Amino acid sequence: MKRFTVAVLFLLFSGFLFAQQGAEVGTANVERIGIDAAQQLLKEVSVDKFEKDGYWRSTMSPDDGLTTTRLFEGGPAGKEPIPEEADLSIPDKYVLGTRVDFIHRGNTSFTLYPLRPIPIEGITKTVSVWAVGRNYNHELYLQLQDFFGRHFELYMGKLNFQGWKKMTVAIPPQADDGKNGIVQRNYHYNNQLGLKISGLRVVCDPMEAFGSYYIYFDDLRAVTDLFAEDNRDADDMVDAW
Repeated sequence: MKRFTVAVLFLLFSGFLFAQQGAEVGTANVERIGIDAAQQLLKEVSVDKFEKDGYWRSTMSPDDGLTTTRLFEGGPAGKEPIPEEADLSIPDKYVLGTRVDFIHRGNTSFTLYPLRPIPIEGITKTVSVWAVGRNYNHELYLQLQDFFGRHFELYMGKLNFQGWKKMTVAIPPQADDGKNGIVQRNYHYNNQLGLKISGLRVVCDPMEAFGSYYIYFDDLRAVTDLFAEDNRDADDMVDAW
């Protein structure tokens, strides 16, 4: 009987620890996401506010449909500004909208991409973007390039919601050898860090890929570790020749 009681207490305690750990990772504790480091300087930074007309474009297979992308005035009411940007008078007037006109129902996707991949300083922990999904079962993916220029795609979630919603994805940690996975830092070059955002891809639910579909994005951000950026050797050489 004593052994049974001890076993039950152990299971309850283990479940409590697991719930606590899950709550920590799911809220604000991003220190252990991405590359672990003894010292970190985490900051939320703006990647793109979608204020430049023509900078973002869209594409899909011409056999499946047509896309049109442009800026519109508006934005989510619940968006909080980054404190460091409060006094900088940075424009934040527009959002990025895309209309898709499907030719036929089927398995298809469309991609929004910048004219050039957008670099993120430091070691990226999470990437977020506000979206209007129009309550469709389509899925949103983040496209990026790592330190070596390799292309990756991360699942951000379903677009089955009404109004604006902030969608966030954590960047998986790279392997200990510094070569496998999404690599953000290479031990040969401590002055070259980070990722580049190369696009947003929407994979369409074939049951809802018909007619016209509208989607909007605003305020692409990242939580990044800037410790290495702020502590570079001032006399180091730059390999850019």
